[in-house]
Amino acid sequence: MIYIDADACPVKAEVERVGTRHGLKMFVVSNGGIRPSANPLVETVVVPDGPDVADIWIADRATKGDVVITGDIPLAARCIANGALVLKHNGEPLTQANIGNVLATRDLMADMRAADPFRQGGGKPFSQADRARFLDALERMVRAAASP
Repeated sequence: MIYIDADACPVKAEVERVGTRHGLKMFVVSNGGIRPSANPLVETVVVPDGPDVADIWIADRATKGDVVITGDIPLAARCIANGALVLKHNGEPLTQANIGNVLATRDLMADMRAADPFRQGGGKPFSQADRARFLDALERMVRAAASP
C-alpha cells in the first residue's frame, strides 16, 4: 500500500500514476480540501481537524512493505520504526540510517527560525527536476517494497 500525507503534497498525481501501474491501494490522507480521485485504487481519507491527526492515522497503519509519501519528519520517523519505506516529495528516501540526522537538522532549523523572527523565505520552488527525481525514486521504492 501507499500512504500519502496529502496536505501540501505536490506529487499526488505522480503517486497515483505509479501506484496504479503497480496495482497498489493508495490512501490520500488529509483533514479536507482534497479532491477525491475517481481511481478505484485511491481512497481519500479525511480526518478530523487537529494537530497531527493525519500523521497519527498514517503512522498507526503503515508497516513493512508499505510506502509512505511525506515531508513530515516526525511522521517519517514513526513509519520507519514500523518498517515502512518513506519518501519525501523531492525524491529523497528517509531510512533508518538517515532519519536521526534529518530529525536533528529539523530541530536545529526550528530553533534557528525561532531565534530570528524576522527571517523570511521558505526555500526554493518545486521544479520539474524535483518531480522527475521523485518519480524515479518512487518507482525504485515501490519495487523494493514488493520484493521479499
